Amino acid sequence: MKFSEQWLREWVSPQLDTQALADQITMAGLEVDAVDPVAAAFDGVVVAEVLEKIQHPDADKLNVCRVEDGSGEPVQVVCGAPNVAVGQKVPFARVGAVLPGDFKIRKATLRGQESRGMICSASELGLEEETSPGILELPADAPVGEDFRGWMGLSDHTIEVDLTPNRGDCLSLKGMAREVGVLNRLTVTWPDVQPVAATHDEIFPVRVEDAEHCPRYIGRLIKGVDVTAETPLWMVERLRRSGIRSIDPVVDVTNYVMLELGQPLHAFDLANLHGAVVVRLARVGEQLVLLDGQKVALTDGTLVIADERGPLAIAGVMGGEHSGVGAETRDIFLESAFFAPLAIAGQARGYGLHTDASHRFERGVDAELAREAAERATGLLLQITGGEPGPLVEVASHEYLPAEQRVHLRATRLEQALGKALPAEEVTEILQRLGMAVDVDDQGWRAVAPSWRFDIVIEEDLIEEVARIHGYNRLPVRRPQARLELRPDHEAHTPLGRLRRQMVARGFYEAVTYSFVAPELQGALLPEAVSPVLANPISADLSVMRASLFPGLVRALEHNLNRQQTRVRLFETGLVFRGELDDLQQLPMLGALVCGSREPEGWSANRETVDFFDLKGDLESLLAMGGEPDVWRFEPAEHPALHPGQCARILHRGEEAGWIGTLHPAVRARLGLKLDVVLFEVRLDTLTHGHVPAFTPLSRFPEVRRDLAFLVDEHLPVQALLDTLRGQAGEWLTESHLFDVYQGKGVPEGRKSVALGLTWQHPSRTLNDEEINQLVDAIITESRQHLGAELRG
Repeated sequence: MKFSEQWLREWVSPQLDTQALADQITMAGLEVDAVDPVAAAFDGVVVAEVLEKIQHPDADKLNVCRVEDGSGEPVQVVCGAPNVAVGQKVPFARVGAVLPGDFKIRKATLRGQESRGMICSASELGLEEETSPGILELPADAPVGEDFRGWMGLSDHTIEVDLTPNRGDCLSLKGMAREVGVLNRLTVTWPDVQPVAATHDEIFPVRVEDAEHCPRYIGRLIKGVDVTAETPLWMVERLRRSGIRSIDPVVDVTNYVMLELGQPLHAFDLANLHGAVVVRLARVGEQLVLLDGQKVALTDGTLVIADERGPLAIAGVMGGEHSGVGAETRDIFLESAFFAPLAIAGQARGYGLHTDASHRFERGVDAELAREAAERATGLLLQITGGEPGPLVEVASHEYLPAEQRVHLRATRLEQALGKALPAEEVTEILQRLGMAVDVDDQGWRAVAPSWRFDIVIEEDLIEEVARIHGYNRLPVRRPQARLELRPDHEAHTPLGRLRRQMVARGFYEAVTYSFVAPELQGALLPEAVSPVLANPISADLSVMRASLFPGLVRALEHNLNRQQTRVRLFETGLVFRGELDDLQQLPMLGALVCGSREPEGWSANRETVDFFDLKGDLESLLAMGGEPDVWRFEPAEHPALHPGQCARILHRGEEAGWIGTLHPAVRARLGLKLDVVLFEVRLDTLTHGHVPAFTPLSRFPEVRRDLAFLVDEHLPVQALLDTLRGQAGEWLTESHLFDVYQGKGVPEGRKSVALGLTWQHPSRTLNDEEINQLVDAIITESRQHLGAELRG
């Protein structure tokens, strides 16, 4: 809402300067966005009258004029404006005047003719942003010699207020004046709106077919208007200062009343109306050409104003081009209606529109305002355009009009919310100043909200009103009192943040992808997956819920590869959805993907690409954070999206927890990927569940190490060998690890050499060779019998 401070002060004028007034409005909950002067700085400009105009002898487009500027002697000035005429009142910049842009007026000689001053256009005075085609014509009663800036009231400011959606009652000067009056305990001087007596009894019929969406419709026929009349300068200026351009007197009056009272109006050309005005919902296939020239196909559920031939306007949004007022209009039908906010909400946006009318109707207009606005507009039209008004025609359905809102405010609840007790008399006075009917009872106050405050429905609304009128800055400032208990830190739990930081530390970037994926992509990676299908997806390629993190990570990989990023390391955490809606599992997962070179490009880095074991090492670093690496296992398995020979099922305490592997070549080819891709995903709950570490005293006795090299079948997992030797190595085995795998000369075909390092240490004594040899013999025997392993010579 943008309005003139000077206009506001004609209604209510507190003893505050401009900035203090803006601050007061802001502190009342109506945030002031900007305070700007209505015109640029200039001086030395007066009102003058053109006494004489003759053609310049040496220039076709220049005129030599003599103007009376109140100095006692006519002044000669050369003017090139096409609309200058004898008898006009004009703004005249005398010699020495300074116009906007620090433009100084000096004596000049133009084509041999002396010019002492300048007749000004609106743009030259900073009253219009666009260049004006001619000089600014002033009313005939403008006083010659009067300072133009003072006479026009240009030492004024526009105040722009950013209103919350619930305060539609302040989308008018009347609403803003009402607020300022309440805040300063001042009486507001309202315009005296008197009913206009009808001079003829002709009416135009009105039929409301959708009373629920249009509970009140008022119309009036005004005959013989002069659309060519000139809108008064005072009205043009008030519209300009409110951000609205003057168009013609009929449109200007409807816009003016909307700004003044908050009621949008519309005027139809009676010559383009047929039969009756009908308020109804749009029908299938109907179209409408709007005032801005846009042709729209009306959708079901759109409330329209129509006649017997078809739609004339989108109700509460914009009128149609063919029914609007034009230069040939002689009779008009003036509309003033109340449309239910839910009937208008979203309609303008649905057609790509946003108008001042829709902005107000969507937020709510006073249901009792339509008649007053129609009378006000009629009076202004008769003053400016003349005409003969007919009687008002009203169609109202009282059962659909907003009902009175009665709200109970408890004194105890008010004190609890504000943190202080207010005198009962002050609360009563605040509510009454806000226009409410108030009854006081033992518990507090019972208030009836006025028709313009449709946002007051519950007790908290009244508390807010009392608080802001009393003054937020007058409420006590207290620190919150609470007993703050330390939250227990579950040491066995690995926070998700630590897992994320670990992945970032290992060179990964976190990806955030949609929970919806393309069915084709999910089908390529997980052909047997079952997940919910969206009934109303935002797009065709986001129509199913993801059953795995793989589709989103692969899509992110494609996005990076298409932008010349050949080394990609991504991870993601999020929910996956498995099963139908009636038996849906939502599992939190952590997934990762690597592609491209093993090391970042550099002079010391080789060009080897990542493989299965690179990503497995990254995953094992996460598993180790839980403190229980021994509860995890990797076993060979087959997954439809992963390479059969480079794929493993991840087990946690013997149960499946995830998958890791290289993307299947056939799947890679189907997706158009040229590089090998390695992925994993693991259930997040298994990663975050860990083990509390405990201190073990360090042994003071020496450790004993034995290195054993076994010849085993080349397909035998090393984990099987490690499990066997740990089962036979006894309780004093402190470390076992793989340090070499060899195939080649000296090793039979189909076999591999696996070298393991074993370390023993006793906490209270030195182990002897005999004990160690017995354990080694047990390991060799068990490995030979169950795994076919032979000790390599």
